[in-house]
Amino acid sequence: MDLIIGGAYQGKRDYAVRAFSLASGDIYTCNLESVPDFTSRCIEGLEEFALLCVREGADPVEALRAHRGEWERSVIIMTDISCGVVPLGEENRAWREAAGRLSAFLATEAESVTRVFCGLAQRLK
Repeated sequence: MDLIIGGAYQGKRDYAVRAFSLASGDIYTCNLESVPDFTSRCIEGLEEFALLCVREGADPVEALRAHRGEWERSVIIMTDISCGVVPLGEENRAWREAAGRLSAFLATEAESVTRVFCGLAQRLK
């Protein structure tokens, strides 16, 4: 699995398309309505999955572990939501923590970790 992280609108998706020769049909974008299609070649917005888990009282790391065989060869794109002012709302704080734990877990599992900032890729692992 390859993990791409970075802030909102920093070029993560464009980088993934170029670096991994992805077509638009290869990319599944997470939403708050359902569990992601973990079999997709690329899963974008996994921080949304973390919020879905928080709302359902589930641990996103454990939920992802349950699907390990499905996403092990995927490209995963996550927006870093950990920067800035700590949110006032309890749900948003729990989401921020869950997304951080999820990205840390994925970084340990990943073959490569790339941070994209201002469209520039920086390989971390």
